[in-house]
Formats: sequence, C-alpha cells, structure tokens
Amino acid sequence: MRLLVVLAAAAALMGVSGAEEEIQGCAAHGKVLKGKVQVVSSGADFKVQIVTSFPDLKVKMVESFPDDCGEWQMVENFPDFTIEYVTSFPDFKIQMVESFPGEP
Repeated sequence: MRLLVVLAAAAALMGVSGAEEEIQGCAAHGKVLKGKVQVVSSGADFKVQIVTSFPDLKVKMVESFPDDCGEWQMVENFPDFTIEYVTSFPDFKIQMVESFPGEP
C-alpha cells in the first residue's frame, strides 16, 4: 500500500497522468485557442477529439477574423497552431458549434 502511494506521488510530480490538458483562460500549453488553425497528420501542437457533449472547448469555424475564444479559421499556411484529430487520448475535446464558442 505504501509503495502505491509513493508511486502515485512520483507520477504526479513528473506530470504523468491519463488526464486531458486543462484549458484555462482559453489557453493550453501557452497557446491561445483562437485564430488560424492547420490540420496536420503528425507533430501537431494539440491532439483533439470531436465530441457532441461535455467538451473542454466549444469551437466555431469562421471564414475570417477568428478573434474570440474558440473561433477557428482553417488555413493551409502560417497557422497560429496546429491540430491533429484523434479518437482517443486527446489533449482536449472540442464540440463544433454555430454560436457561443469558447469554454463551456
């Protein structure tokens, strides 16, 4: 029992967990989650999973001026950050919306 407590504490100190990235102030890993986004197949800044309920971030796709939290404009060049779509172990989960993007 004591060994399990020690191992759990060591894992917590090293940042090892199965938890998703926590979004605070519309940012994760020091990047603001608004702006120009490029989808890549590997080496992305974030791995995201699309869900229909209980998202970490609500995302609205826009054609221009992605100035508010959760507003993303898809681009092929010069992104603010990159994403990779995954079905498991995402950094965070997103829900696509038509209005009221941002943190739920």
